[in-house]
Amino acid sequence: MAKRRKSRGKLLVVSGFSGVGKGTVIKELMAEHPDYAFSVSATTRAPRPGETDGKDYFFIDPATFDRWVEEGRFLEYARFFDRAYGTLKDHVDQLRDEGKTVILDIEVEGAMNVCRLCPDAVSVYIIPPDAKELVRRITGRGTETEEQITNRMKKAVREADIVERYGHIVVNDTVRETAAEIHSFVRGRGKDRVPREEALRLTREVQKELREILKDRENCDNITI
Repeated sequence: MAKRRKSRGKLLVVSGFSGVGKGTVIKELMAEHPDYAFSVSATTRAPRPGETDGKDYFFIDPATFDRWVEEGRFLEYARFFDRAYGTLKDHVDQLRDEGKTVILDIEVEGAMNVCRLCPDAVSVYIIPPDAKELVRRITGRGTETEEQITNRMKKAVREADIVERYGHIVVNDTVRETAAEIHSFVRGRGKDRVPREEALRLTREVQKELREILKDRENCDNITI
């Protein structure tokens, strides 16, 4: 008897405000569902201690990266100063052909490009319950400078304008419920825990509060003694 061919896996595009807990939600998804796979990105940066080629990243040199861009091998890519990162089409297709639901954890620009090339992708943007919680998460790491914290807030303000372009907006109040909600969207039987209009209103509130916080920080920086 012929083996039943596996159905092609889904593509899940996940983005979110910096500090919103996106990585933790993705880990929960993968722990609960063995058929999920995390997409390994290609990068031109050097491996860090303990990192493995093909597991953490596909480590390639800049010339190879540029050639692959010209050959159209990336679903999306981005450059940051002297480093570049990209999502390989062949890698994603292979995992999907194996029946895996492939998770892409990418920035908004790349996410929009992937959704354009892959109309069947499930796109999710994760937002915090409120601005104060987001600020607490951003500043609570204790490993970043004031400049880095400010830049993360500015980035969140900019991204708030793009959130409405995602298929789903999810409020991360508890990791387990957030992961379960995203999984239901992937399976095509999900219902928003927070109605879309309410989530968009919350996003605008977060954006407004962050702008006020940034304004206060800027005023403090301008005070001379």
